[in-house]
Amino acid sequence: MYSSELIKGTVTTLILKLLSDNHRMYGYQITQAITEATEGKITLTLAAIYPVLHKLKASGELTTEKEKVGNRMRIYYSLTNQGNDTAQEKLKEFADYLATMKSLLDLKPGLQKCLTV
Repeated sequence: MYSSELIKGTVTTLILKLLSDNHRMYGYQITQAITEATEGKITLTLAAIYPVLHKLKASGELTTEKEKVGNRMRIYYSLTNQGNDTAQEKLKEFADYLATMKSLLDLKPGLQKCLTV
């Protein structure tokens, strides 16, 4: 399990990536997909993802569709064209961030002393 500090900055990117790959998902399905894909290293609660989903919808990145499943109403989220563009931008940005972090963490022996706690 990773710390919440590491995960916080990636929730939007994770959601956008999942919706980009799966086209349409509901909240619980998103949380389960993340848990399964990371073998439990990242678990998100509904309370963590719904504010992000609502923000993305309000900014035009997502659209919703209600569907009755059994006795429950399920809200499915899908990317808009704008959302697809945002997803691609966020994924490129995150890939660049990972490359930068890798570069920083693969320091030369003399520089490692500076980061040793």
